[in-house]
Amino acid sequence: MARRCEVCGKGPSVGNAVSHSHILTKRRWLPNLHEVRVNVNGSVKRMRVCSRCLKSGKVVRAI
Repeated sequence: MARRCEVCGKGPSVGNAVSHSHILTKRRWLPNLHEVRVNVNGSVKRMRVCSRCLKSGKVVRAI
């Protein structure tokens, strides 16, 4: 299962971890995903959604 938001498509980004001696090693930043129950066309579905989509109101949570 991919670490990707099902609404906006945000996924992991890559870069370098920089130590004090400036040795570079590859690392990944993962999106802040939540598995929530969502109303989609009147039915309830489970989706993995990032915090930004939840806070902006792009997703309506099911109760």
